[in-house]
Amino acid sequence: MNRARISLYHLLQLSALRHGERPAFAQNAIRATYTQLLSDTSLHAARLAAADIQPGDRVAIYAGKQYDSVAMMLAVNARGAILVPVNPQLKPAQLRHILTDSGARLLISTGARLKRLGEALDGLPLDAWQLEALPDTILDAPAPEVTDNDPAAILYTSGSTGRPKGVVLSQRNLVSGADSVSAYLGLDERDVILGILPLSFDAGLSQLTTALASAACYAPLDFLQASEVPAFCESHGVTTITGVPPLWMQLMAASWPPATGARVRRFANTGGHMPGPLLDKLRLAFPQARPYLMYGLTEAFRSTYLQPEDAAARPGSIGKAVPNADIRVLRPDGSECAPGEPGELVHRGAFVTLGYWNDPELTAHRFRPWPGVHGQIPRQETAVWSGDIVYRDDEGYLYFVARGDDMIKTSGYRVSPTEVEEILFALDGVHEAAAYGVPHPMLGEAVVVSLHGAAGVAEGELIRLCRERLPGYMVPHHLSFHSEPLPRNPNGKIDRKQLKQQFSGLFASPSTIKG
Repeated sequence: MNRARISLYHLLQLSALRHGERPAFAQNAIRATYTQLLSDTSLHAARLAAADIQPGDRVAIYAGKQYDSVAMMLAVNARGAILVPVNPQLKPAQLRHILTDSGARLLISTGARLKRLGEALDGLPLDAWQLEALPDTILDAPAPEVTDNDPAAILYTSGSTGRPKGVVLSQRNLVSGADSVSAYLGLDERDVILGILPLSFDAGLSQLTTALASAACYAPLDFLQASEVPAFCESHGVTTITGVPPLWMQLMAASWPPATGARVRRFANTGGHMPGPLLDKLRLAFPQARPYLMYGLTEAFRSTYLQPEDAAARPGSIGKAVPNADIRVLRPDGSECAPGEPGELVHRGAFVTLGYWNDPELTAHRFRPWPGVHGQIPRQETAVWSGDIVYRDDEGYLYFVARGDDMIKTSGYRVSPTEVEEILFALDGVHEAAAYGVPHPMLGEAVVVSLHGAAGVAEGELIRLCRERLPGYMVPHHLSFHSEPLPRNPNGKIDRKQLKQQFSGLFASPSTIKG
């Protein structure tokens, strides 16, 4: 057996070799050991080989996180093909764009989903398989040789503008990322990792890859109601949960039995700032858990994390670089920012991905030569310019300011949405707050905030609170109260783009302009 750690398939082989009878997958009544998962993955890889799927071919999987879809994802990796995981929440038109853009040769989904796709697949040069009726095969196909720089997956991000763009991850990105995250989280074969984020999202895929790297059990859940999650965690013995802030808001509204919460050994946040009041609720629900506040971008998989022992003293920090990454804060000219000076987060190391699929112009803009000096040995290295604004304090801890596209430009100032949201999160009853800028004829942009869960709180009271705690140019010009949770993008993050579009004409008329 090949014992090199080059691909996800090799991680699976190693865990099966060392922990073959340990649980690898658990979902209600379906349980599989590492030995079983390796066997089924190999069978699916043989099916792909029989269909002449070759290294470099793109294979799209459009399904929930059931056992056969997970085994098939690993089989695509075993064939050296490029996995294209598609969020099952996407609509047929969005799926067609991804299939067309990626040039997928094969689409694998459930029969029910394929029936609903209808015209979305018309004219596309690909085959479609049903997970419930996979083709029989007797072919014994050896795994092709791969290197760690070969492309392994294309993750389509929601993007701040336009259609989703595909980020190409190498085998090295996936394996190094799994090793790094599992190391700083302290995962091992005794852990059960709740797979609650979509596998098309880098953090969701990381839940599976870290399980493989540490021989932990991956327990995925596609839930409809947040109230389902605590019972699932109890029945599966979940020890590890990673979420994004809107998801944590939902989960903290559910009832967590004390014994279930006490079994959780660690929880991690990614995909956005963790408000202090929400972190306090998580600490109460999971009293034995170590909190990990993380930051990452799809273009570099994982970038920073805050050590649990620092979470109380530095709740607003995104920490320092994860193992095997180098994170800098740079000015536009490439020089290093001083402590406290905002600049662009730039990431170099093993997790920097291969670029954007079918978009050399954007790749050249975001993936650029590293400006640092490495001794006397000349070499070329690519870093990813995140577009995110951060600053570093005197002790080297990083603080997120805003996504580059989310910064509000008003009255000549640049305003971080997080600074405005933090003030409102401090109020009891505010479940969600999203600040953003909309066009304003005199200010450039006006600060608008959408709120969920603020019933019974007067708008004037909220504005007065902001005026007490914020400079005048940061005070919201309009508050929008929503009875339902704020809109999400397919990865579960609050969709600021949709909110900005909804209120883009708010100040078009002079009568709506407030001082």
